[in-house]
Amino acid sequence: MLQERISRRLFARSTAGLLVAGTGIAAVQANNRSESIHQEPASADSAAQEKPVEEKRPVEAPFERDYDAPGFKPSWSKPQINREMAADFVIFAHSELDKVQMLLEREPGLLNATIDWGAGDWETALGGASHMGRHDIVEFLLSRGARIDIFCAAMMGMLETVQAMLQMEPALIDARGPHGFNLHFHAQVGQERAKPVLDFLQSVKELELREIPFLKGKRNSGG
Repeated sequence: MLQERISRRLFARSTAGLLVAGTGIAAVQANNRSESIHQEPASADSAAQEKPVEEKRPVEAPFERDYDAPGFKPSWSKPQINREMAADFVIFAHSELDKVQMLLEREPGLLNATIDWGAGDWETALGGASHMGRHDIVEFLLSRGARIDIFCAAMMGMLETVQAMLQMEPALIDARGPHGFNLHFHAQVGQERAKPVLDFLQSVKELELREIPFLKGKRNSGG
């Protein structure tokens, strides 16, 4: 668990300068908070010197209708899936296939769970696996019926799908996924599999492509 948290934090820090993604700050803060909570002190002495960590919980923004309520009233007949469990599922989908499989077996309703990391930075497990270039996790989620989107298609090298979606809606070339990552970024993390997609995206809108630190020295081995 600790290794995964540290890896996630380093990824967020190292890629923060790649894109203008203001909403991504909330995800980084949430991850840093989670990583610090799960750390264990090296010794009793060091623990005594450290200040206690205040665990922060998600806070729902205040809201009061200043418009007429919808005519349809939901029944709320079934309990919602636990938000912490959904957040764990999305976080694990960035790097831990076994944990994703375990949680989905326990709660199938997690498949398309979406977490708002703050200020509308929505992310699903498929979204997290996609911008980490985890082909294996994406393939597993898709095999279970996850809702594919253009960002996932770009990372997976689905050229015809990306072309068709951009033909249908050209404005998608500027669309942003979780944490503000764009289509070009997703094609970059897809590596060799997604190179035709990246070339196509560059032909539509050429961007300066920056090196992605967590891909250094990493072969396209499915994740």
